[in-house]
Amino acid sequence: MTDGFDGRKRETLRRFAAIGAAAPFVGTASADGGDDANETREAIRGYVPTTPGAHFSKLRDDLRLGTGEAQYHLRKLEEAGEIESTKDADYRRYFPAGRFDDLDKRALGYLRRDTPRGMVLALLRDPDATGAELAAALDVSRPTISAAAGALDDAGLLDRTDGYVLTEPERLLTLVVRYADSFDADAVAFADDAAEIVAYDP
Repeated sequence: MTDGFDGRKRETLRRFAAIGAAAPFVGTASADGGDDANETREAIRGYVPTTPGAHFSKLRDDLRLGTGEAQYHLRKLEEAGEIESTKDADYRRYFPAGRFDDLDKRALGYLRRDTPRGMVLALLRDPDATGAELAAALDVSRPTISAAAGALDDAGLLDRTDGYVLTEPERLLTLVVRYADSFDADAVAFADDAAEIVAYDP
């Protein structure tokens, strides 16, 4: 590991550790492993509530952790009851413990995928958007839209009986607005317009 990378990693950990130290579900940092372990643990404590539904690889990469390092600290935090995880297809996603119900977790999992999130944002903007319009807006193929729609339908978030209709628009709207910064620029732009009409305190 180069000195430059190590410095960036420490800066990243410190930034999220500062959030973690103030997070409402945080307990006392575990003493096992010394100061580096405490800083890493606090960084994860800060990251998970601000990026709920992030999968393992995203968390590991965003915090610049090694695979074994991330697995170890995540396991310790789960054992302590501070975070929880769910399996979502090929991904394991992490959440602050006790904060979200199962439908919230499914919704956040899909909001963390580019095409489903794009579809949700487009349908929140225009509930009458067709499959062709969604494909054009997201610059993807119709089969890609159909596959994502099927997954959202299976998750209980979309009804395909007569076009594409979000079944939980208020829930999806509030999740997008609350966690926009952890998605992408389009979500942030959407949230800027929608924030005045929604309040969400999970």
